[in-house]
Amino acid sequence: MVDILHRVGIKASTAEVYAALTSAERLAAWWTTDTTGVGDEVGGVLQFRFGAGGFDMKVDELVPGKRVQWEVIDGPEEWVGTHVIWDLDQVDDYTVILFNHQGWKEPVEFMHHCSTKWALFLMSLKSLIETGTGAPDPHDVKIDNWN
Repeated sequence: MVDILHRVGIKASTAEVYAALTSAERLAAWWTTDTTGVGDEVGGVLQFRFGAGGFDMKVDELVPGKRVQWEVIDGPEEWVGTHVIWDLDQVDDYTVILFNHQGWKEPVEFMHHCSTKWALFLMSLKSLIETGTGAPDPHDVKIDNWN
C-alpha cells in the first residue's frame, strides 16, 4: 500500500479549518462546487462531483479541531476503499494540516495525477481561509486530460 502525503500551514485556527472540512458548503468553496451531503457527523456521506467524474466519501471519524477522516465508498476503482485523513495542529498562528490519502494498492499513474491535484486543492483551501476565495473545480488549475 502507498499513500499521498502533504503538509500545509494555514494562518487560521483549527476550528476554522475543521469547519472548512466538515461543511458541504465550505467544501464546495475550495474543492468542487458540486458538493452535497453530510460532513459534520460520523456515518454521513459527502458527494463530490467533477467534470471527469466524482467520489462519495463516508465520514469515518471526527475530532473537532483535530481530525477528519473519510472512507471512499464510490468513485474510481483506485480510490474505493482508500481513506482521506486530515490531522490538524495549532502551531502559533497557523493550523498545520498533515494530509494523508492512504491505502492506494500501487503507485499507478493516476495516483501521481491525484497527488498533484490534492496539492492544488490544499492551496485552494489555504486561499479560501486566508483570503476568502478558493479555486474549486471547475475554477481550479487543470493539469492534464484528466483535469
